Amino acid sequence: MRLTKFTDLSLRIVLRLAQGDDIRRITAKEVAIAVGAPHTHVAKAVSKLQHLEVVDARRGRGGGLTLTPLGRQASVGWIVREIEGSGDVVGCVDDPPCPLLRACGLRGALRVAQEAFYASLDPLTVRDLVTGRETWLGQPSYSDAG
Repeated sequence: MRLTKFTDLSLRIVLRLAQGDDIRRITAKEVAIAVGAPHTHVAKAVSKLQHLEVVDARRGRGGGLTLTPLGRQASVGWIVREIEGSGDVVGCVDDPPCPLLRACGLRGALRVAQEAFYASLDPLTVRDLVTGRETWLGQPSYSDAG
């Protein structure tokens, strides 16, 4: 299974914010540079993450992005499910639908595999993925400071 580029970018943003120090807000421009993505794409992903209450975004002087407490404790599986949606791995019912749809068990098998993929991410939190790791900036992550 391959995640969409949007989900990949969203996870990169969350991981970058998780490595912040919770004191200084990081601008969307800084995040875009850190994750190697256009600012417009980052802004769209931040909007989705803000809707999920994973990211707090503030405009203006003193503004920027931070990860919310929910964002730090969120299950990676939950984040991926929320961003990817509940669609099928393959387009069995696209327009036009697959002519083998009624006689094929692939769709159900792939749905089981997809859920197993998500379930393997469920025990991991965002905090788990950055604890004890270096930041993109070469500075210790928040967990190394204490």
